[in-house]
Amino acid sequence: MSATSATSPLPPTTRAAASRGGFAGAVGAEWTKLWSVRAPYACLLAGVLLTGVFTFYYGSIARIDDRPVQPLGNAPVSSAVLGQFVIVVLAMSTVTAEYATGSARTSLQWVPVRHRLQLAKAVVAAAVAFAAGVLFAILGMAVAWTPFRGHAALNPAEALSQVLAMGLYHALTAVLTVGLSFALRTAAGTLSAVVVLLSVLLSMCTALGGSFLLTVYDYLPQSAGGHFMRAGEGAPYPPAVGFLIVLAWTAAAHLAGRAVLRRRDA
Repeated sequence: MSATSATSPLPPTTRAAASRGGFAGAVGAEWTKLWSVRAPYACLLAGVLLTGVFTFYYGSIARIDDRPVQPLGNAPVSSAVLGQFVIVVLAMSTVTAEYATGSARTSLQWVPVRHRLQLAKAVVAAAVAFAAGVLFAILGMAVAWTPFRGHAALNPAEALSQVLAMGLYHALTAVLTVGLSFALRTAAGTLSAVVVLLSVLLSMCTALGGSFLLTVYDYLPQSAGGHFMRAGEGAPYPPAVGFLIVLAWTAAAHLAGRAVLRRRDA
């Protein structure tokens, strides 16, 4: 082989293929895989329906019970108690479905840098979850306005803040779920762990009571997320602290998933 041919630049097709590699290529592959199956469409549709029904009910009860005037965004924020599990299922399916079918081996062959694969899945899930959270918030406000009938106030700045907060909370929930999915690898195990973390522990703390457990309650991810999305209304700490608490839980789950992924083969 001549020196000229050995140092010649790569052909255009080879350069184009190389440019699609790395982290950007991994994100693109995960995005394509996500929308090539029916699960995300079904999850988002379920989220829209659930948000619409819950916020209409929330606004109606506030009017019937003659509750004090509250921010309009409280209706969709309250619906996140259930709506977040739509995001959990969507995010979980990006990981556990591959382990169930054995295609996780193929994904790791395409993206052999394991933490890059996990991060790509987390980024895609977070992007979709953020958009879904914003959509749920706007839809919930629109649906709840009529049944509230004077029991809600619409402050544009406050409403925008709650819309973005819902988007961020759903995004963090998605990343947390992806991390636990890599750590546990099965749909049943992941869903059980997330339900316990986001719901069961809250019920146990309130049912058992006591100052210690009630303090723990405020630092669980769903409680902190609720304080963050409600802009600190009735919270024991500022909204930014609530966001940081959810972020800490998310980081812990992500690192747990990364540790398992590094040690265990697909």
